[in-house]
Amino acid sequence: MDQDSMFLIKEKYGLQKDFALLVSMMDYARLTTIQEVENLSMQELDYRAHDEANSIGMLLAHFDAVEKIYQALTFSDLSDEEIDRYADSLEPALSLGQAAEVIRGKEVGEYLDRLDATRRKTIDHFRELPEEWLYEETDWWYGKKGNNFFKWFHVFEDEINHRGQIRMIKKIYSKEKEMEKID
Repeated sequence: MDQDSMFLIKEKYGLQKDFALLVSMMDYARLTTIQEVENLSMQELDYRAHDEANSIGMLLAHFDAVEKIYQALTFSDLSDEEIDRYADSLEPALSLGQAAEVIRGKEVGEYLDRLDATRRKTIDHFRELPEEWLYEETDWWYGKKGNNFFKWFHVFEDEINHRGQIRMIKKIYSKEKEMEKID
């Protein structure tokens, strides 16, 4: 991530213009996520406010799983059955929920390293594609068409949405720890 151009949506990484604009936005979303979590302890990453809640670690694993499934959905010509098998391999991080409670016991660096490796793979693949690829339309959600630009917008839009959860989890955790000190 080029910190010097973080607030500039512009060409970078040797990408064609429209890919660079997309990645500029993805980079900023990721930077703000990293800033929220980079100094958290394993206890903070694993904290869940209640049995139905996500932890920050679960959400970081989810960001990685979402990007990986979109790599499969948009970069490869896999059958629906192959996509389903791959999606199953990304569980429980992909869907979250109760099953994802097993995502725990990792340091923040492990989550961030995985996110970085997955993002590098995305950018490397973007370098190989023609810009027209971003505008290719396929059947998508709810019987509507979607293009690859929208699909990749959704990858970082999902991260931004869940980053709000991360901020809320951090506040709840801090309040809980304050209350423990009072008791």
